Amino acid sequence: MRITTLLLALTLSAITIAQNTLTPESLWQLKRIYGESVSPNQKAIIFSEKEYELDKDKGISHLYFMDIDGNNIKRISDGNSSIYSAQWRPDGTKIGYLSNQSGSMQLWEMNPDGSDAKQVSFFSEGIANWSYSPNMEFISYTMDVKVEESLSDKYSDLPKATGRAYDNLMFRHWTQWHDYTYSHVFFSQYSDAQIAPDQNDIMASEPYDSPMNPFGGSEQIAWSKDGKSLFYVSKKLVGKEYAVSTNSEIYRYNISTGKTTNITDGNLGYDNEPVVSPDGSKIAWMSMARNGFESDKNDILILDLNTGTQTNITNDIDQTFGSIVWSAEGKNIYALSPVNATYQIFELGIDKNMKRSSFRAVSIGEHNINSIQLAGNSLIGTKSTISSPNALYSWEIKTGKETKLSKSNDAQLRATSMGEVEKRMIKTSDGKDMLTWFIYPPDFDPTKKYPTLLYCQGGPQSAVSQFFSFRWNFQLMAANGYIVVAPNRRGLPSFGQKWNDDISKDWGGQAIQDYLSAIDEVAKEPFVDNDKLGAVGASYGGYSVYYLAGVHEGRFKTFISHCGLFNLESWYASTEELFFANWDIGGPYWESPIPQSYKSFSPHKKVGNWDTPIMVIHNELDFRVPLNQGLEAFTAAQIKGIPSKLLYYPDEGHWVLKPQNGVMWHREFYGWLDEWLK
Repeated sequence: MRITTLLLALTLSAITIAQNTLTPESLWQLKRIYGESVSPNQKAIIFSEKEYELDKDKGISHLYFMDIDGNNIKRISDGNSSIYSAQWRPDGTKIGYLSNQSGSMQLWEMNPDGSDAKQVSFFSEGIANWSYSPNMEFISYTMDVKVEESLSDKYSDLPKATGRAYDNLMFRHWTQWHDYTYSHVFFSQYSDAQIAPDQNDIMASEPYDSPMNPFGGSEQIAWSKDGKSLFYVSKKLVGKEYAVSTNSEIYRYNISTGKTTNITDGNLGYDNEPVVSPDGSKIAWMSMARNGFESDKNDILILDLNTGTQTNITNDIDQTFGSIVWSAEGKNIYALSPVNATYQIFELGIDKNMKRSSFRAVSIGEHNINSIQLAGNSLIGTKSTISSPNALYSWEIKTGKETKLSKSNDAQLRATSMGEVEKRMIKTSDGKDMLTWFIYPPDFDPTKKYPTLLYCQGGPQSAVSQFFSFRWNFQLMAANGYIVVAPNRRGLPSFGQKWNDDISKDWGGQAIQDYLSAIDEVAKEPFVDNDKLGAVGASYGGYSVYYLAGVHEGRFKTFISHCGLFNLESWYASTEELFFANWDIGGPYWESPIPQSYKSFSPHKKVGNWDTPIMVIHNELDFRVPLNQGLEAFTAAQIKGIPSKLLYYPDEGHWVLKPQNGVMWHREFYGWLDEWLK
C-alpha cells in the first residue's frame, strides 16, 4: 500500500502548484542534448543541442562549447544550418564536423571558438561516420556505394520505369527498400585541413554494410592508436543468411597491406562497438553469445592484439553492458549497465592477465545515464529521468559525486509542473516482485478518483526505465489527468538474464499475466476509477494491447495500439529481421509441429472476444511491423461493430519522428482517451 508521508506530500503539492503542465507543443520546445566530446587536454567539452521549429516542421542542431566544469557555455556554430558528428582534432586546435551547407554532407573544420569555419572535404557524394586517425594522417568515413545492378541500370532505355527486382531476402529493412547500395568504410589522407582526393574503399565490391543497418553509427568504427589499422563492424552475410542471423564480426584492416582480418571469428552473436585501449595493445567490445537473439546479454570481451589472447570480463555478472570507456592508464573499464529499471555507471578493474580484478558501481539513483566519456578523474555524459530530458553531467569516478553541467532546459522545466513518480513492487501471479513506476497527475488529490492508463512496453526486451520519451511521455500522460502505471513485466532487462529471457516464445503467457497483475493491484486504490481504465502501447506493447483486448474480461474501457503485431502468421511472412521472429516466436508458422506462439498467442485469434473501443495507429514505412498488421486489426474491429479509429502516417516508420506529425499524434491520442475515459 502507499506510504502515508507520500500521500501527504502529494496533497500539499496540489495546494502549492501554480505552474504550467506539459503539453504536446511544449514537449517539442525542449532542447535535445547529445554528442558530447571532451577536448584532448580535458579542459573543455563540445556538445550538440537540437531545437525544433514546430511551424517549420523541422529542427536544427547547434554546437556548443563549455569549460569542463560547465562554465563559459556558448554556441559556436553560426545557427544557419545544422551540424553533425562534431569532434575534436587530436591536437585540440580544431573541431571537425559534418554539414550539408554546400549541398551534400561534407567535412568542415572550425576553431574552438567557432571562428574560421571552412569546408575540408569535397567528395562527389555525402559522407557519414567520420573520424580523425590518432596521428592525424588520415580521416575515415563511410559512403554509400552501388554494388549491385538495378533494373534502371539493366534497362537504360526505359528511364521512366520505376520497377525494382529482388531475388533474395532483406529487400527492405525497417524504413528503406534496398537500393542496391551498401555503406562502406573509406579512408583518405589528411594534412592540416587538406584532404587528398584519393578515396580508399576498404570494403571494395563487398555486398555488406558497415556500420550495420539500420541503427549502427560511428561507434562501430575505430582507429588503432598508431593510425595504421581500422577496426569496423559488419555482418558479412546476404539474403536469407543475413535475415536469420545476428552474427556480426569485428574486422581489422591494415592500411599498409590492404589485408582484412576477422578478430572475432568463432563468436556466434553480435560483436559490436570496438574500443582500443590507451596504449593500443588491446581492444574491448560488446559481445552476445547466442546467434539469432538480438536481446541477449552483452558481455565485455578484451583481446590482446599482440598475443591474440581473449578474455570475457563479465561472464559471471548477471548484467548486460554497453558504452565501454577505458581509463587513461588502461587498468579499468567503465561501462553502462541497466539495474532495476535504471542505467548506471560501473567500474571494472583489469589485471595484467586481462582478468577482472574488481567490480563496483560508480553511480546510484533513479535515473538513466545514457552516455559517458573520460575526463581526467571524472566521467562526462548525459542523464535523463522520467521527469527531465537529457542533460550533461559529470561524475567523479572515485566518489560518484554528480554535477550538472548543462542548463538549456532548466527554465522551462522549472516553469512546468511535473507529477510525482513512485516506484512500487507488485506481486505477479507467480509470486515474483515486479518493479512498477507510478506517475501521478501534477495536481493529484488522493480524495478524488482518476482515470488510469496501463502502459505496455515494446521491445519486447527493453526496460521501462527512467527514459524521457518525446512520444510515450509519462509526464505528458499525467498532465492530461491520467495516473500512469508502467510495469517492468517479464522480458525486460535489468532484473537478471532469466527475467529478460522468460518472454521468448511466451509472448501471450506470463508477460500478459504480469500486466493483469499490475492493473488489478492498482484497481484496489481508492483514487483509481475502475470504470475508466485504459491500456496503451507500441510494437510489442501494441501487440499486448491487441492481446489484452481479447482476454481482459471487462477490465478496460479503451485501448490504443501503435504499430502493434496483430496476426503472427502474416507478420512472419512480411517482416524482415527473421532472426527476431525465429527466436521470440519459435520459427515459421508452417513448421511441424506448429510453434505454440501461433496456436495460443496470436491476438487475431482472440478477436471473437473483442468488445471494447480501440484506436489503431500504424505507419506506411514500418517494415519491422508492416502496415498490414494495423489494417487487419482495424478491419476486424470495424466488422465487429466496435467503436474504432485508424490513425495512419504515410511518411513515418516504426516511430513518429516529424514534429507536426508528433503533435498531431498526441492530439489524436489524448482525444481518443478523453472520449472514452473522461
